[in-house]
Amino acid sequence: MGDFFSEVWSFIVSTISTISFFDILDIALVSVLVYVVVKFFRDTRAAFLFKGIALVLILFFLSSIFKLTATSFIIESFLEFGALAIIIIFQPEIRSALEKVGRNGLKSIPLLPFDENSVHEDSTTEMINNVCKAVAYFSATKTGALIVLERSIKLGDIISSGKSVPLDSDTTPELIMNIFFNKAPLHDGAMIIRQNRIIAAGCVLPLSESLIDKDLGTRHRAGVGISEVSDAVAVIVSEETGIISLAVEGKLNRRYTPDVLPQALSKLLIKDDAPRSRKEVLKGLLKGGKQKDE
Repeated sequence: MGDFFSEVWSFIVSTISTISFFDILDIALVSVLVYVVVKFFRDTRAAFLFKGIALVLILFFLSSIFKLTATSFIIESFLEFGALAIIIIFQPEIRSALEKVGRNGLKSIPLLPFDENSVHEDSTTEMINNVCKAVAYFSATKTGALIVLERSIKLGDIISSGKSVPLDSDTTPELIMNIFFNKAPLHDGAMIIRQNRIIAAGCVLPLSESLIDKDLGTRHRAGVGISEVSDAVAVIVSEETGIISLAVEGKLNRRYTPDVLPQALSKLLIKDDAPRSRKEVLKGLLKGGKQKDE
């Protein structure tokens, strides 16, 4: 046994002694590159596409082991064009990231990762109350507003776009009211809240093509659009009628009251001890709102 540990120690010492400065630099650069790529996938909607690709690779590996010829052929044909497809799909995000690195250099690379588990339930409740106070004011004064509450799918590609104004502010009702004041320069865009903080304002969102109600304008189409491409919750206040709406999973639920809205947002944003199905979530939403105006 002593000889075994001696050989292991000799191997470790000999390996360390052969490591040069350039080897350490090489490892450091590769680590930074891996971190940047992982952060890019985590901060944008690409994260779930990456998971899908990982599942395809696992399926390809299993089909090769069990000699599933047809399945292996189909997946192999897909993977041949997969890299090119990823570049085409994420061309805007890749271009934006490269421009940011070219403009800001290494300053654009954060030194510490963001702790997604640092948000406490109490702070989420406080954020919901603050948003609902501002929304109640918007509804009473017929002030148009579009507030997007980010969940697991990150909206970094929208936040980092040239038309958005990056922020890092508390969700105080007064600040939210000032941003959507009808004379303010950012009132026409969307506000994005991440980890219970206002992360950006004046954002331009993808418009939904499935919203056919002629009484609903661009603000409602944008709210539904962002809920179609992500799991975000969009709170919308009509500028014409003051009606409060929620867009979740591509569905628009209307006519929420300021008293019901906090309960609906709590069900969507605060995790219960027991997991709830999607059907239960939508059922609770439909109790608080209606699909169309009456």
